[in-house]
Amino acid sequence: MLMSVDDLYSIITDREGSESILIIDTRSWHDYIQGHIPYAINLDVFAFHWADTSEEGIDEFNKHLTMLLKSIGVTYDRKVILYDDISGTLSSRGLWLMHYIAHNDAYILDGGFNEWRSKGYRIEYNANRAKPLHNYDYNINKDVLADYKYVLARLDDKDTVIIDARSRQEYDGLYVRAARGGHIPRALNIDWESNLTIDGRFKGIDDLKYVYPFDKSREVICYCQGGYRAAHTYVALRLLGFKKVKVYLGSWYEWGNRYDLPVEY
Repeated sequence: MLMSVDDLYSIITDREGSESILIIDTRSWHDYIQGHIPYAINLDVFAFHWADTSEEGIDEFNKHLTMLLKSIGVTYDRKVILYDDISGTLSSRGLWLMHYIAHNDAYILDGGFNEWRSKGYRIEYNANRAKPLHNYDYNINKDVLADYKYVLARLDDKDTVIIDARSRQEYDGLYVRAARGGHIPRALNIDWESNLTIDGRFKGIDDLKYVYPFDKSREVICYCQGGYRAAHTYVALRLLGFKKVKVYLGSWYEWGNRYDLPVEY
């Protein structure tokens, strides 16, 4: 699920303008236009928030996601490479979205644009145009998404691990970003930044094992404030070989604003 900047450079060099790859800059438009990897198109992943995981909410999420991915030309026969400044939450959220549509030929650029720039590789400043699709269907992989009802039903399930990827202050309710502070009952607080090396790449497998010392047969549900840091944890767990990993899409933005759901401090 990770691609080195050297490997991406080789792909670009060998297949200039190839239709078989799609490079997605997941940062803001402002960052993109200040310089980006050649041939990359911009998709500001952070702009695509979603906090309603009711049945109707997920149906709408699927519709909006389909329109979004069609607008940038995502197809199953194109290798997708996603990046942000580092191996960060935006590219991780993008990779999780690819897994949600069952697109498995997708990768995060490990080290991101910072690593690309540090190598002295060519940078573009012009905006590249996407090639939108008019008719295209995506296969939804429900196995990687959890809604609030799913999480609620597993609060007492000892075979399920719930990971809160936020900061300790958010977890303890000292920094409140919803109607209520605190965390989902029984959730373990493992800050997403524990996944990274100092230079902004994913830690190696041996180091990640110390961060997530769980039996790989257990199901893991990840959440944060809006599902971005949780996606980073999702990627780390998948790198470790965990098979049953879900992102609670609504995360604390939904849970903390619903008074009918239980909270711990």
